[in-house]
Amino acid sequence: VPTYVKDSSNLISLPSGLETPFEAQSDYITPNDQFFVCSASDTPRIDAETWTMTVAGDGVGRAITLSYRDLMAMPHKTVPAYLECAGNHRRLFEDVLGEPLNRRPSMTEVKWGLGGVGMAEWSGARLRDVLRQAKIRDSAYHVCPVGLDVGLEDADGIRVPMPVTKAMHPDTLIALTMNGDPLPPDHGFPARLIVPGWVGTYSIKWLGRIDVTTAHQWVYRNTELYVLAGDDWPVDASAPSKGAPITEQTIKSSLALPWPAELSPGPHRLHGWARSPDAEIVSVEWSVASDETWHEAEICSPNHRWAWVRFELEWEATTGTHELLTRASDKAGRTQPDRVPFNDGGYLFNMVHPHPVHVR
Repeated sequence: VPTYVKDSSNLISLPSGLETPFEAQSDYITPNDQFFVCSASDTPRIDAETWTMTVAGDGVGRAITLSYRDLMAMPHKTVPAYLECAGNHRRLFEDVLGEPLNRRPSMTEVKWGLGGVGMAEWSGARLRDVLRQAKIRDSAYHVCPVGLDVGLEDADGIRVPMPVTKAMHPDTLIALTMNGDPLPPDHGFPARLIVPGWVGTYSIKWLGRIDVTTAHQWVYRNTELYVLAGDDWPVDASAPSKGAPITEQTIKSSLALPWPAELSPGPHRLHGWARSPDAEIVSVEWSVASDETWHEAEICSPNHRWAWVRFELEWEATTGTHELLTRASDKAGRTQPDRVPFNDGGYLFNMVHPHPVHVR
């Protein structure tokens, strides 16, 4: 279990992670001290005065080294974006679908509930501005950030590559602040990547260098760890990876209630959070599982491309055990599915799921 800097007493301790109790997500912005953490090792303590970051590789015309002050002096952009672990909702594969986890012999999966996600305003330099300083070549193929934290898979830093097109997107940031404050140590101080709409592993913390190559980079995280594998995922289609590499997030919605929840009979105004990988949410519907009628929930927050939205609904609770369902749709035409195929890593669970509620 990694060692963290923040006080974790109000968070749920998991192997390699701290989960935010989802029922505590009441505000649009997740406070830094309540934001979930997923780390492969202890939080490194880094001195910004001596820290530097290097950009190099055959995909750039010249290698450059930047200090914290260099990045602070560059033009900054603020991007409101949720950050979510690819394994968030993993426990629901067991709880809802009855699919046992931990099917990968060499790994123990972190059993995230609903709270491996948080919403923040990130500010920093655009990654593309840094790559342009290094004279990124037209032939560049992969941009691979490397962290200063060390995991079992990479002795000299956690890494995962992304295509140049995503790296050059104007909203992909080298973030220096989180919700207006310097990045907290657990969240990547002094500098981390923020890759909106993609699973959290791409938002590498504690940046040390960025490798830019003209060839495809195969690393542990896109060949073994963050891949969709199992009976429903043919291996041959993804070779040399052991499954389809995971990049983009999926559309989701969940109620901000304990699991299971306990309520008193009578009227309740409930809320939850819906998000999409790269489009505004256009609607959230809700239903009681015993009733085939769907109702429109009210969207009650800003609605940005990379951000989540708060939705609210009025429910007249009657005594007994109920299951509440929510279903989000986005501007790109995506809607949460009624079912998702299982994968051995328990990733990307986003089906319409029954939230158990006991009314007594």
